[in-house]
Amino acid sequence: MQRFLKITAGFIGGYAVMMAFHLVLTLFVDKKHIVMTAGVTGYILWALLLLLAFLSKNGWKIWGLYLFIFLLLAGPYLLIN
Repeated sequence: MQRFLKITAGFIGGYAVMMAFHLVLTLFVDKKHIVMTAGVTGYILWALLLLLAFLSKNGWKIWGLYLFIFLLLAGPYLLIN
């Protein structure tokens, strides 16, 4: 069960955090610049978040952490838009 939680947290949760990070950047920088930047930094950030999920000992904790970070980053974007 822990292995499944780590894999899904890495793929799905890491991707969600990466997207939320780039969404919140669009509040401060022009959107066309973020789209170009996300093409490169998105893969790097997602790979690091995927690695972090596999290195964690508890899949539930990493899911909770990714969900918290996602809500923290996506919250301001969703409230403004």
